This record gives sequence, structure tokens and C-alpha cells, in this order.
Amino acid sequence: LYSIILFCVFLWIPFVYFYYEEKEEDDGNTCSQVKTALKYTLGFITICAVLLLIGAFVPLDIPNKKNSTEWEKVKLLFEEFGSSHGLTALSFSISSLTVIGMLAAITYTAYGMSALPLNLIKGTTSAAYERLENTEDIEEVEQRLLRIKSKCRDGRPLSSRDRRTVQQLEERLRTLKRRERHLESIEKSWWMKFCEAIRPLKIVWGVFFIIVALLFTVSLFLSNLDKALHSAGFDSGFIILGTNLTNPLNMLLPVLQTVFPLDYILITTIVMYFIFTSMAGIRNMGIWFFWIRLYKIRRGKTRPQALLFLCMILLLIVLHTSYMIYSLAPQYVMYGSQKYLVQ
Repeated sequence: LYSIILFCVFLWIPFVYFYYEEKEEDDGNTCSQVKTALKYTLGFITICAVLLLIGAFVPLDIPNKKNSTEWEKVKLLFEEFGSSHGLTALSFSISSLTVIGMLAAITYTAYGMSALPLNLIKGTTSAAYERLENTEDIEEVEQRLLRIKSKCRDGRPLSSRDRRTVQQLEERLRTLKRRERHLESIEKSWWMKFCEAIRPLKIVWGVFFIIVALLFTVSLFLSNLDKALHSAGFDSGFIILGTNLTNPLNMLLPVLQTVFPLDYILITTIVMYFIFTSMAGIRNMGIWFFWIRLYKIRRGKTRPQALLFLCMILLLIVLHTSYMIYSLAPQYVMYGSQKYLVQ
């Protein structure tokens, strides 16, 4: 599964992205579009190869032998690579992507954890209210048109500036009337009536998601505080021999493990929660590169490149989520309902 993620992030998604970019810029034949997409994708393949080589041939613990030659050191690198069967290379590459996923989670998931419940509580503007505003805009445009056209009642022609203004207002009037028909069809649709019927349920779900977000925040804070105060240190990866400051999820999951499959259901729910909040954050914020907005996510109007970016960001966030589960419930992930016996 990790290899499939590497394949998607470094080969498949970049190739399809550049293929669509080339298709929009040049309406040439498919063969030239594939060649150009492959040319740009080679850069991502090179980055992946560099990460794999670093993870394969840079050992974490090199034995210091005074009499060892350079050839023996190189031989040691290849022996370690052969003994691990390439797992260290894959592990280093996935860890590098997990760091990027952490940045994406800080940006999109954290925002979505507040945006999703607040949007459910706040709700969206009803079609009837939008239609009323649209009707007021139509009346305002029609009045402006009448005022301008009244200048030529005595037979004088309109000035070039007034003619341009009339053309712009008539175009805006046609757009507003199309929107009026669209809102009228939405107002009469069964989906709108269903959304209005479940409005109280949305408010309940919004309050519930706020409580869940607070639960995760408290659990992560207590778990990391426990690591900072009582772990064995940086050299051991902040491993904890026993729990000193327990958190709610760390208490609940080992209890649920005694009744199959309640713990799996809760873990799946947690992962799906992070995915949905991440999608809510991406939908509200759009795709950004530092301070530059690349794409907007809109229903029925999202470009294929934006959807590819969304898939890549979600892949990286899921990678980070699998790591974050260790901080949410370290006791459950390491030992389940068993206890670690300290000698």
C-alpha cells in the first residue's frame, strides 16, 4: 500500500496533471501531450529515486572501525541494503511524505475541524432568500435602464458612454433572469425541501463535531505532554514505558477492544472524521501554494487539476493520520488492552 502511494504521488498524479495542463494549452495530438507530460513527470521520478537512495544507503548507525577501508564501508552499505530488502528506502520515502502530510494537516485539517461544524450550525442561504435578493437586483437594473433610455425621448441619440452602459446593464439583466429561473427550479426541488427538513439535525451534528474536535485536541495535548515529561528521551523516539497522563481516547479504545469489533469501528470513524474535515478545509480554502491561490473547489465547476491536487493532499494527510493515531492513543496502538511489564 505504501508503494502504491509512492506510485500515485510521484508518477501517476503528476503525469495526469501535466497531461491536462498540456491539453488546455495546446489542442495538438495526444502523442505530443503524453511526451510533454512524461518529460515533466521525470522530475518527480528523480525526486523519488533520490529519496529511495538516501533511505537505502545512509545507515542510521555506522560502526566506527579504525582499521576499516573505504571499500569495507561501501560493502557495509550494500550488505545493510540487502538485509533490509529495501524496506529502509521505502520507510525513509514514506517518512518524508508524512512530513509534507503534517504540513497539509496543519493547514487544511485544522481549519476544517472548525469550518465543518460551524458551517453545519450556520447553514447556507436559502433559495427563497437568494431569489428575493436577485429580484431586487433585477428591479434596480431595470430602473437604471429606464433612466438612461429616458434621455433620448426627445429624439436625441445616446452618447457612446451611455450606449456602453446600456449594453452592460442588458447583459447583466439577462444573467440575473437566468439566475432567477435557476433559483426557482432549486426552490421547487425535493432536495431543497429535504435539506430544510433536516436543518435541526445539521445543528446537532455541528455541535457534536465541535465536541469531537475538542476531544481530539485534549487527547493530543495530554499525550504529547506525557511524552515530554515522562518519556525515555529523543534517542528512543520518546517511547513511554507506561502511561502517566492518560487521555480519553487512550482509556476508551483498550476497553472497546474487549468487545470485537468496537475498537475497529472507532478507529475507522476517527480516520473518516479527519478525511471529511480535511475535505471541508480544502473546499473552503481552495488549493494554495504559500500565498498564491492555485485553484478553487466549487461544486460542478472544479477543474481536473484541482481534483488531482485534492487527491494528492488527501493521500498525504492519510499518511500523517496513521502517524497521529500513535499520539492519540499510544497505549492502544502499542499494546492494545495488554499491559507492558516494567522490570
